[in-house]
Amino acid sequence: MELRNYQKAAVNAVYEHLRTRDDNPCVVCPTGCGKSLILAQIAKDAVQKWNGRVLVLAHVKELLEQNADKIRKLCPELKIGIYSAGLKSRDTSEPVIVAGIQSVYDKACDLGSFNVIIIDECHLLNSDSDDSMYKSFLADMKIINPRVRLIGLTATPFRLKGGLICQPDNLLNEVCYEAGLKEMIQQGYLSPLVSKAGRAEAKLDNLHIRGGEFIADEISSAMDTEELVSSACREIVELTRDRKSVLIFTASVEHCQHVAEKITAYSGKECAVVTGNTSPGERAEIIARFKGEFVPDDLFGTPKPPLKFLANVNVLTTGFDAPGTDCVVLLRPTNSAGLLVQMIGRGTRLSPATQKSNCLVLDYGGNILRHGPVDMIVVNDKTPGKGDAPAKKCPQCLALIHAAHQKCPECGYEFPPPETSNLSGTASSAGVLSGQVDYTDYGVRNTYYAVHEKRYADPGTPKTMRVDYQVGFNDFKSEWVCPEHTGYARGKFEKWWRERAALGCPIPTTAREAVALANEGLLADPESITVKTVAGEKFERITGWRLKERPVMRESGDDSTEASDWHSNSPEDIGFKTEPIDDEIPF
Repeated sequence: MELRNYQKAAVNAVYEHLRTRDDNPCVVCPTGCGKSLILAQIAKDAVQKWNGRVLVLAHVKELLEQNADKIRKLCPELKIGIYSAGLKSRDTSEPVIVAGIQSVYDKACDLGSFNVIIIDECHLLNSDSDDSMYKSFLADMKIINPRVRLIGLTATPFRLKGGLICQPDNLLNEVCYEAGLKEMIQQGYLSPLVSKAGRAEAKLDNLHIRGGEFIADEISSAMDTEELVSSACREIVELTRDRKSVLIFTASVEHCQHVAEKITAYSGKECAVVTGNTSPGERAEIIARFKGEFVPDDLFGTPKPPLKFLANVNVLTTGFDAPGTDCVVLLRPTNSAGLLVQMIGRGTRLSPATQKSNCLVLDYGGNILRHGPVDMIVVNDKTPGKGDAPAKKCPQCLALIHAAHQKCPECGYEFPPPETSNLSGTASSAGVLSGQVDYTDYGVRNTYYAVHEKRYADPGTPKTMRVDYQVGFNDFKSEWVCPEHTGYARGKFEKWWRERAALGCPIPTTAREAVALANEGLLADPESITVKTVAGEKFERITGWRLKERPVMRESGDDSTEASDWHSNSPEDIGFKTEPIDDEIPF
């Protein structure tokens, strides 16, 4: 099995770090890029080149089996042992041991000395209990071999509950190699990611955060409403008609079951459910069906068909490998950038067997809008959990209590639930990768024209005409045109004006004149507009218009409004609210 160039580069970067530094390196490669092969090569070299011994640690048994399998394929002559209570194996003498940290954290003496310890999916080090298990185990290992070295592997260089993995005081200290998600897609190693051709935000401003993540009960209450589940599931079924494997992430067990019922009802196809309560046997069978693998008939001889839809709750994020997944649905918000990347990563693997061309991401939790494109996520390196806990005052007994409490522990007062009316039953089309271009058509209800003057501009600065297109009850798209500018901007305005102005209408030279003529009805009304968005960029751009019939110039003497009598008739003037627009003109 030959390593790819970036895998070889990652292995070499680890060796260079170990030779030149005393701290612990971390390799970052996106899900689906073969971290297990990097791990296997390091294990092979450590044993065969340097006569060393290697311990591979992970959290879940699927990763243990996966890593052991990759090492065997890369180096079949290498003896590999597994120490895991879940796998009913307690090997201790082999040169390579693959182990679950929960099974070995207090058994360093039983395992003996190691030269290299590799932590797979090290972003899962996000709780005090996990940290304490690893720290206790490594402390014992350093007593046995003071020169033991630690290496981390992950797709996300930040913990699921926030904060960077590599810090001076953490177990891992420096990212020695990182392969970018966008780079891997462009080079053909991962599946392209696309989002729905539509746009809607899911604003969850009223949710509280505990331990770096939204409070589970609150997101369940917010997401598991009849209206939201019904509208979202209808759209999921509609948008995935040409998809083969749809993986859905939900907010709670009840929410998951509710979603599965709706998906089944609307699609006529079974939507299976996997939660923490699902038995190992049932879980294995469901996953096999989702992957399209053979599953024996039931007791009555009825065949069990492959599954198109699979809903889960906090289970199929790490260590789940289903290359055919060509749609990932985020029916839950997360404040964790790491969890967002892990969920979307379930769809980035290539699948020639299913002729998968890309993976569709449907985001109903506003996650991409919250964190940004997944290849541009920046995490605050401030350690989570430090500082004072947020507090609130009980209005009944005036006790100061933790903000997460829904009921006052002193007097029993129940706080009102958060408002959920600003949730959306429509998937967001925010670009999942930076640079992803999205064109969306909107029907136009009304059009408003106003003079725009830059704040703090000098008196002689050219003014522009701002055009606001009302595309929803409280949703506006805006553009700015430049009658007072020169050169390219003026030429662009003249073309814009000629395309919609009544025949014989003069081209204005000032923004005030342009607005006055527009408000006299001398411009064709737009029937629809096309809006271009580029993920990672600040502004949207209006790139196309479908115009109604041009108006006809009125004869002189008609009762009309003179330009000098014009006044602004903006959306705000008639009682609508618009989102704040940056004062800088986006062109």
